[in-house]
Amino acid sequence: MPSEAKETSVTLVLSVKTEKMALIDTITASPLLKSFVAGSFSGTCSTILFQPLDLVKTRLQTTIAIPSGGSVGMLATVGKVIQNERIFGLWKGVTPSIFRCVPGVGLYFSSLHWLKTNFCEGQPGALQAIALGVVARTITGVTMIPITVVKTRYESGVYSYTSVREAVSSIYLKEGARGLTCGLLPTLLRDAPFSGLYLMFYTQTKKRVPQRYLEDNLAPAIHFTIGVFAGLMASTVTQPFDVVKTKMQLYPHKFTSLYQACVYVKKKYGPQGYFKGLVPRMLRRTLMAAMAWTVYEQITKRFGLK
Repeated sequence: MPSEAKETSVTLVLSVKTEKMALIDTITASPLLKSFVAGSFSGTCSTILFQPLDLVKTRLQTTIAIPSGGSVGMLATVGKVIQNERIFGLWKGVTPSIFRCVPGVGLYFSSLHWLKTNFCEGQPGALQAIALGVVARTITGVTMIPITVVKTRYESGVYSYTSVREAVSSIYLKEGARGLTCGLLPTLLRDAPFSGLYLMFYTQTKKRVPQRYLEDNLAPAIHFTIGVFAGLMASTVTQPFDVVKTKMQLYPHKFTSLYQACVYVKKKYGPQGYFKGLVPRMLRRTLMAAMAWTVYEQITKRFGLK
């Protein structure tokens, strides 16, 4: 190889390495990007692992009540999905879930980091934690609502989409931009209070744990346990809005307002109808949030954000 060609090759290799190092330095230097990367990574793990619980929750909320007054349980729903769609049917909708949760969790954690840093010096009190969680989740919820609609329809079994692109195109052509934002209000009423309450329970419980335990090998287990407790509390309070959100996103022509959907659920199922799918949602949201926060805590510690 001529010397000029060798010099050109070396220059190109050095240029590529320099660009890579510059990108790494950019991420390393930006706390917001660190938070986004950490949140996105934690969201990927928890989304794939707990997708079956989300699908079962959606199916329970769309199941018609049995005439005898009984109800279809969680295990029966799992069995029905496996029988009709095989075991991988439990992961139906995982693609839009990843499109929603991975950037969504990253955006949530980066927004939360910015808010905590600028408004309460990284140590929010109980009421501040609620406010920060609500604001961060509202930003994420509004941004990700189109893919949330697609995810819900994928999981329900009511619609037969073959790809996320087809789903978005079909909804937009048939229902317009409004179809891609249907159920936004109950989604925010579900997610914003959940995140606010979760962050409050999480931060306040964490403050009561001696610092030495949060710095040794028990830290991941402690973070996970705190996350489970916070998730159980927040899930129960916000469950009614999850039921209403599902109805509005699956049947937008039937339910055009939050009030109309609320009245329908009460009339059709009684007060207990507002808690359809509570068990799988509680399991999923609790375990997913606990895992996300555990992974996030460990990654941000490695990134030097703590």
